[in-house]
Amino acid sequence: MAQNKTIGFIGVGFMGHGMACNLMKAGYPMWVKGNLNRTPIDSLVAKGALEAATPREMAQHCDIIHLCLSNSPQVEAVIRGEDGILAGARDGLVVIDTTTADPTSTVVLASELAAKGATMVDAPLGRTPKEAEAGTLDTMVGCDADTFALIKPVLQCWAGNITHVGPTGNGHKMKLLMNFISMSYAALYAEATVLGAAVGLPPAKTREVIGSSRLANGFFDTFMTYAVDRDREVHKFTIENAAKDLRYVNAMAADAGLVNIMAGAAKHYFTHVEAIGKGGDFVPMLIDHVGRMNGLDMEVEAAKGRD
Repeated sequence: MAQNKTIGFIGVGFMGHGMACNLMKAGYPMWVKGNLNRTPIDSLVAKGALEAATPREMAQHCDIIHLCLSNSPQVEAVIRGEDGILAGARDGLVVIDTTTADPTSTVVLASELAAKGATMVDAPLGRTPKEAEAGTLDTMVGCDADTFALIKPVLQCWAGNITHVGPTGNGHKMKLLMNFISMSYAALYAEATVLGAAVGLPPAKTREVIGSSRLANGFFDTFMTYAVDRDREVHKFTIENAAKDLRYVNAMAADAGLVNIMAGAAKHYFTHVEAIGKGGDFVPMLIDHVGRMNGLDMEVEAAKGRD
């Protein structure tokens, strides 16, 4: 069924490709903007998407543009660049930024887009590329009520759990809280599992006991699937991106004048791994680096007690 809004998508990586596919399945005309990796772009073009040469061209043809990028500097470049979205923006254009970004930057960009008659929405994502392909992501949305009502049918193409959290900027603030918790879990689980291995409790036994207790949760299951089963594909979110998110969390706390001991501690684990050149590793692989800090090979430890 054809839809009456033309959608643009910039950033069709692990998450964006599945989201764009689901929008096209729902009948929305699609424009995409390529980067270095041609594979997802070629996939979408083969399904009927048009390829924009610049964000400016996309803004001239689309009613709603999704951004799914790695950080705020990338978002700023796509919007403010010489051939960026601002250069082609017009009344009624909506930009939905699903990046996990700095909310301070988001609010400023929203003001700049508003001056051109366009609206900025922050709708960062929860869950994994698996849910992106299935159209069942979580999203926390920052915008005014009228805009939320306008874009909700679009969001429903790729999200199963949609929460309006207030004005523009609040979506990114909420996502930073979410990633503060999840990345702190990763640091905690890595440290606790390494400690267990050091005192004679293999990771499989830690998973068995904690996983069957009230301390279990989805993130624990995902993390321990790597820690024990060594499934590298279970959570394709890089340590580099996690470190960036924790820097944003710490900056948000500093702006609010708050003490943030836990956020600072979590950040140091990820910053260390990034500094030794392993930022491209996925988050559950943090356990291997924490093991090495303590003289343990966690791949060897994972084999102990594993069925």
